[in-house]
Amino acid sequence: MDTTGTCLLVDFGSTYTKVTAADLEKEEIIGWTQAHTTVDTDIASGLSRALSNLSGKYEIEADKVDVRYACSSAAGGLKMAAIGLVPELTLEAARRAALGAGAKVVCGHGFEIDQEIVGEIEKAKCDIILLSGGTDGGNKKTILHNAEMLADSPIPCPILVAGNRTAAGRVKSILEKKGKTVYISRNVLPKLDVLDVEPAQNIIRDIFIAHIIKAKGLEKVQEFVGKSIIPTPKATLQAAALLAEGTLDEPGIGSLLAVEIGGATTNIHSVADNIPVTLQTIIKGLPEQKLKRTVEGDLGLRYNARTIYDLAGEAVLQSELDSLMATENAVKTDIRTYVEEISGKVEHVPLSDIEYGLDIVLAKTAAAMAVERHAGTVRQEYTISGETTVQYGKNLLDIENIIGTGGIFKHGRQPERILKAGLFDAKKPWSLKPKAPKAYIDSDYIMYGIGLLSQDFPSQALRMAKKYLKRTNI
Repeated sequence: MDTTGTCLLVDFGSTYTKVTAADLEKEEIIGWTQAHTTVDTDIASGLSRALSNLSGKYEIEADKVDVRYACSSAAGGLKMAAIGLVPELTLEAARRAALGAGAKVVCGHGFEIDQEIVGEIEKAKCDIILLSGGTDGGNKKTILHNAEMLADSPIPCPILVAGNRTAAGRVKSILEKKGKTVYISRNVLPKLDVLDVEPAQNIIRDIFIAHIIKAKGLEKVQEFVGKSIIPTPKATLQAAALLAEGTLDEPGIGSLLAVEIGGATTNIHSVADNIPVTLQTIIKGLPEQKLKRTVEGDLGLRYNARTIYDLAGEAVLQSELDSLMATENAVKTDIRTYVEEISGKVEHVPLSDIEYGLDIVLAKTAAAMAVERHAGTVRQEYTISGETTVQYGKNLLDIENIIGTGGIFKHGRQPERILKAGLFDAKKPWSLKPKAPKAYIDSDYIMYGIGLLSQDFPSQALRMAKKYLKRTNI
């Protein structure tokens, strides 16, 4: 096959390494394959198998393709700890900076940390620590204390300081005197009502490239790709932004919510301005960004199947399954057994109608909970002026589009049922989930590739997204 205009888009997932081949001139997908990710041995081995599959099935030779991109969430992806002052303010700002950069926040702490917390951070084996605290001109004591604690710890990962501007120099000195690798960024919360996370996110990306690629054994892969490898969630968020906002010569589709269900996490990405539910509604809390990402590390479809089971309850899941399978007795004892099986064998693929049904039920629960956590809420509060509607978080009621992406949407059954679980629920009117968006299924597993392509070929990537995202009714 002539590979002129062909590009390879690689995603190193926690379970599978996926490879998509695209023709940039025709703006078409010309091949797709996957192989088990081999992060425990040599991550390049899994890639080699995937590329061999691509060659055998589509006659596409990887070494003849000049344009290559890659993203990775292998080995847990980009794991970060976020440390701040007040949990609802500087700690939350730090979390948002980390999440928007494509990281998974594995631990977050406010106020002064102690030896127990330092031990927890050390045990989490983070790739980066984001140390914030205090607005510019505000509290210095806490970030200085936390710097001392981290400096005296055996934690080896780089530390990004993005707190009180006037304390940053002293913090850097404290950490570097004990041999820590330190980066400085602008304060993620310079004022109580101002978020400034983009500078920190840019540095997180640079640290990912400089330190973590080597730590996760991706150096050989980066040589093959010839470009920087980025975190997979960052690629998906870039795709969402491109789809919503468009380019100079290709219009976007408008505000959107992307529901990304994976084996290890469920990620929610939204691209929309935050507006009050009504003109009289008061918005409280930190400002919401137009591009927002949340990661639910307890809602992965395989690694966290037990957690989903416990959160939903067996009776609810059984009722859902009975309705789905249209039977009363055949599957009464299967849920717990299946959950135990897939939690212990995360690469498990459904083998029967019942197992496919159980996956649907678990994925619906994950989608509903993850979107609910991402969305804002409203409630009635009493003030000196009387009863007032108060909004916390992001209003998604009028989101124009919702997209389902991830393995369950490509390989599973009835993806529309799963995606519908992310919509507004009249039983929970306080949760500002989307009411009536247009719905799309990423059945070709192209979202990560669209995000990768958007770096150099945004218009082509956008047109491909419009072509391959399948419109559906939910």
